[in-house]
Amino acid sequence: MIAALRKFFDFCTERNRHMFYRTLGIGVLIAACEAAKFPAIYLVLDGFLSGSISANRILSGFLILLFSVVLESAFRGRSTMLQCIAGYSECAGKRIEIAEHLRYLPMGYFNKNSLGEITTITTNVMEQLGDVATRVVMMTTQGILNTVIIALMILIFDWRIGLICLAGIGLFAAINHAMRRASAKMSGIKVEVDTGVISGVLEYIQGISEVKAYNMIGQSRKKLDEVIRKAGDTNTNLEMICNRYVPFQNIVLKLTGVAILLFSIRFYLSGTMEMLLVFLMMIMSFQVFAGLEAMGSYSALLRVVDLCVERGREVLGLKPMDISGQTYLPKSDDIEVSGIDFAYDRKKIIDNISLVVPEKTTAAFVGPSGGGKTTLCHLIARFWDVDRGRVTLDKKDVREYSMDSLMENFSFVFQNVYLFHDTVANNIRFGRPDAPIEEVIAAAKKACCHSFIAALPDGYDTVIGENGVSLSGGEKQRISIARAIMKDAPIIILDEATANVDPENEKDLMEAVQALTKEKTILMIAHRLKTVRNADQIFVIDKGRIVQRGRHDELMKQEGIYRRFVDSRREAIGWKIGLD
Repeated sequence: MIAALRKFFDFCTERNRHMFYRTLGIGVLIAACEAAKFPAIYLVLDGFLSGSISANRILSGFLILLFSVVLESAFRGRSTMLQCIAGYSECAGKRIEIAEHLRYLPMGYFNKNSLGEITTITTNVMEQLGDVATRVVMMTTQGILNTVIIALMILIFDWRIGLICLAGIGLFAAINHAMRRASAKMSGIKVEVDTGVISGVLEYIQGISEVKAYNMIGQSRKKLDEVIRKAGDTNTNLEMICNRYVPFQNIVLKLTGVAILLFSIRFYLSGTMEMLLVFLMMIMSFQVFAGLEAMGSYSALLRVVDLCVERGREVLGLKPMDISGQTYLPKSDDIEVSGIDFAYDRKKIIDNISLVVPEKTTAAFVGPSGGGKTTLCHLIARFWDVDRGRVTLDKKDVREYSMDSLMENFSFVFQNVYLFHDTVANNIRFGRPDAPIEEVIAAAKKACCHSFIAALPDGYDTVIGENGVSLSGGEKQRISIARAIMKDAPIIILDEATANVDPENEKDLMEAVQALTKEKTILMIAHRLKTVRNADQIFVIDKGRIVQRGRHDELMKQEGIYRRFVDSRREAIGWKIGLD
């Protein structure tokens, strides 16, 4: 228990940790106010039993009670406020810290981890940490403080009863420890199934169109139902484990209270305890374990708190790419790749590739799927670090640039465009949030998307929905190109940007690409002949190696992958549907 509490406090930021410590300090004062009621009762009972009761004694006892109740209420209010502020600010702060940390992790991390896994850590885990964890920690520590202080007061009044009280506390702690050990495995499973629920829901929602298209709603829903049912069963099992131990905890506390009563009476009958202390011990026996009863069942959740902290530390402990380079403004956009290797999960993706792309030229990468084209472009833009060799921009290793200054030189247009749940204007000005609307419109016109944007209900202020769900594929691509035009980076990476565009949008999209790439250095991954035949250089990538390089006319004279690629495209274009 102490280890879990320490781990939680160590994980918190210094500011919030100090707020939690202040809450613990206030908890001591709350416990002292709880304990102060007993001297007040003692004062009044002593007056009654000794026959010296007076208005002043009653008034004194009443004022002590009133003062302790008022102070306790004030302290509880302040403690709750500090707890909420620290908990929710810790949740928000860790989410921001994790988001910043994710920003500089290699792209391989996002390939190995599902969207549900990352979403769980940044939402569900952090929510549990900010809400459930802080309450569990505070309730647990407050229950312990209340019991310890009242137990110490009992020891002061009578050491024999104090030892009985401590024995009950020790037995309770042993049962509680056994409960937490029994629930430890199930707590880990709980975190896993919570992740599974989020992953399952995201997969179901994102794939709903495919599910409907193939009439697989029942099967897909069955998979989601199983994930949700498993989560429900896990939570139920965790509760059942706790419920097997909680009654024993409560029985121990109640029997200890009964033992305090019986031994107090016995000591009185033997003449070793005054009647006054007997009455006081009877009252204290009902109060001493109230705090432990409250925290007993919640303490099982300390393992969940522990796992939440571990999940957060796991992400923050991932080694980011070294981004401590220099802010450097290159004088040229020459790109050189020298003997680079790269492996992913021990599988070699790039094998000893070297090439040069002079500034303001176009380099096209073609080849079989999975050959390494996209990975090569990502290595050039330093989405990953190479295992061997070097990539240079203006003869300076990309690892020597700070990440932000390096990214200033690249714009990307991917095959799968992501648009944010925001206005069209804000999606276009994403890289330059302070850009005036006039520049946004100018970029949209160059990208051939002004006309359809103007036709939207609110024009550039239209909220287009998460991932642009209200737009067609071609429209999303052109907005993506407008975004890249707004950034105006000198190097453009086009990753099969025109692969899935319908013929109606192709002309506008090609005009948009031409506007984007004018006077730029272009790295192009493409499957369409018309998009690569005019490139200054064409690199054919197969199994992580450059197997052919040259211009279109040169490669067409060679027997190899490129000519087969072109011939297959020509045959596909020549296909016609015959009508008998």
